[in-house]
Amino acid sequence: MAEQNQAAEQQQEGAQFNIQRIYTKDVSFETPNSPGIFQKEWTPEVKLDMDTRSAKLDENVFEVVLALTVTATIGEETAFLCEIQQAGIFAIADLEEMQMAHMLGAFCPNILFPYAREAVASLVNRGTFPQLNLAPVNFDALFAQYMQQRAAQAQPEQTADA
Repeated sequence: MAEQNQAAEQQQEGAQFNIQRIYTKDVSFETPNSPGIFQKEWTPEVKLDMDTRSAKLDENVFEVVLALTVTATIGEETAFLCEIQQAGIFAIADLEEMQMAHMLGAFCPNILFPYAREAVASLVNRGTFPQLNLAPVNFDALFAQYMQQRAAQAQPEQTADA
């Protein structure tokens, strides 16, 4: 509720957010052990690695990139490796530094994730593997965890300076 009130106040104060473009920046799908992998019982271990980055393109214009790497292995063999960089260009203005960091680190990746998830599902399907639906990701929680880690790393430096 407090977040909704804060968002409403930001809109009244002139905060701006606009999606200019969402696009696939890079995509790769590999099946290094085919066709032999198709002869094995399908009991994969699926690993998801995720990263985000942002860059300022112009005044109040930012590119945010969500990179996903999905690796499925059966025993020691890689069944498939799927990599995607889903990106967006966002116009964001009139936010405080912490609010801007949250927008770039959590809000924008949250917008990009469904596109990346669909691309991964489509590539896995075209590779003739069983359907793969990635679970939703709580980018707000990941961002909060990241900020806590940064604060914890900064504390020893502050006490060492004192």
